[in-house]
Amino acid sequence: MTRIQANLLLLLAGAIWGAGFVAQSTAMAAIGPFWFIGLRFALASLVALPLAWREARAAERPLDRGTVLPFIWIGLALFAGAATQQVGLLTTTVTASGFLTGLYVVIVPILTVVFLRRRPHWIIWPAASMAFLGIFLLSGGTLSGLTPGDLLTILCAVFWAIQVVLIGTFVGRSGRPMALSLIQFVVSAIGGCAAGLLLEPLDMTAIQGALGEILYAGLFSSGLAFILQVVGQRHTTAPQAAIFLSSEALFAALFGVMLLGEVITPLGYAGCAIIFAAMLLVEIVPEREARLRAGREA
Repeated sequence: MTRIQANLLLLLAGAIWGAGFVAQSTAMAAIGPFWFIGLRFALASLVALPLAWREARAAERPLDRGTVLPFIWIGLALFAGAATQQVGLLTTTVTASGFLTGLYVVIVPILTVVFLRRRPHWIIWPAASMAFLGIFLLSGGTLSGLTPGDLLTILCAVFWAIQVVLIGTFVGRSGRPMALSLIQFVVSAIGGCAAGLLLEPLDMTAIQGALGEILYAGLFSSGLAFILQVVGQRHTTAPQAAIFLSSEALFAALFGVMLLGEVITPLGYAGCAIIFAAMLLVEIVPEREARLRAGREA
């Protein structure tokens, strides 16, 4: 798979997640946030199971403890991010949640430098800053009056950044993207259901009331989009992946307008344009530099 194809997969994942913000928000009219997390990732586990089984049959050797343990840590980061985001949606809007979640586009390069001692391509820093500015404008250009949900979503961005960096570190090394997907889904499903048992009531009426949202989040936002993320990140860097995945903020705002009647201001549309420009820079600049180097060496 080429880097362009990988980045397009990550862009598709961002679009699916953007629509998922709407499902996550409306579901909580019927069901608690932790049960929603548990059920969506249980369904996602069923999506990933046959893919992981097929991958295991073709693998040269079985997974060992040194591979499984990092996958579990990735699952814990995924659950922590999903939990803080989902609970945050109780007291923030879909558009604000998309914006604040998108802060990981800035956090990922910082974590990459601090913990992995890897210097990303120079275009990542201006592109990350542009994406952050675009997300900021998409939110209305203000950070005043942050709600408890906003603060939880900022914490969510930290966990998403950790998950992106860990996937970038371990998925290529293991060569088992479907196993990683399955394990992180199972860990998140167990965490959500355990918290739901302790904190939230549940009955069939609640499940039926949120069934459409659970199906979308389980099959697409979780099952498909996270698998696209894992596959795409095998062929690109974590900072580049963060740029493309941050498009979820753009899509969250657009679906919020279409499905929930939320309003995007002219400032917000300017933010959309800046996010798109950042993604183009990440794609075009490294490709152009590689061609120039190849031309000089020829």
